[in-house]
Amino acid sequence: MTDQEITNRLVKHGQEHMRSSQKIAAFTGVDTYDALLNDLEQFPHAFVIACVMDRQIKAELAWAIPYKLKERIGDFEFATLYKLSKEQAKSYLNSPTPLHRFPDKMSDCLYSAIQVIGDDYSGDASLMWSDLPSSADVIYRFLQIHGVGPKIATMAVNILARNFKIKFKDYYSIDISADVHVKRVFHRLGLTEQSASTDEIIYRARALHPEFPGLLDYPCWEVGRRWCRPNNTLCNECYLANVCPSSTS
Repeated sequence: MTDQEITNRLVKHGQEHMRSSQKIAAFTGVDTYDALLNDLEQFPHAFVIACVMDRQIKAELAWAIPYKLKERIGDFEFATLYKLSKEQAKSYLNSPTPLHRFPDKMSDCLYSAIQVIGDDYSGDASLMWSDLPSSADVIYRFLQIHGVGPKIATMAVNILARNFKIKFKDYYSIDISADVHVKRVFHRLGLTEQSASTDEIIYRARALHPEFPGLLDYPCWEVGRRWCRPNNTLCNECYLANVCPSSTS
């Protein structure tokens, strides 16, 4: 199989996921936490804050932070959050137990997210993506939050497109998020070398599917998480088995 044939298989799976009916996205696996994160009508800021917190800890822990802040603060209405001082934001993230591995540093990111939403979007975080913007526009808007880099910004926009079916003018600025699963799958599929850097994987994805590089993200992540494990691979269960040069099935 050629690289393009492998890419076509991944793209087809990604498109099927994009076309599937919207369901509750299981960010944490805890129904009450995920209900808040999925409520883009009343609490779009919960989604933004979760994305901002998703650094240097397990994703499930990071995405649980909005609900845990809600418990500590008493509610999660944006007007309540906007009244918080920087010191109060730090206190809620720290006490009674830290909600993040780096609570002091991340409290600055939390405070910045709240201020950007309040000052630039009149307290409605959904205005960051509701005007049929280009993908680059929305990524740029996320980058205005302190501590948010291209990886988090593109991840956030990819989730909006993939899970919440938010429409954008284009998708070519949404890159793949090269986590450990994606890196492993890209290598085993023969798309990159084992030593490939994050930038190499990003540009490889851009070359393979330039109109929407990030469309390759979920299929590769799913394959890496479910079947293409570091050890004890389940090649015979993977839909890529007959095109994968590393398959043992």
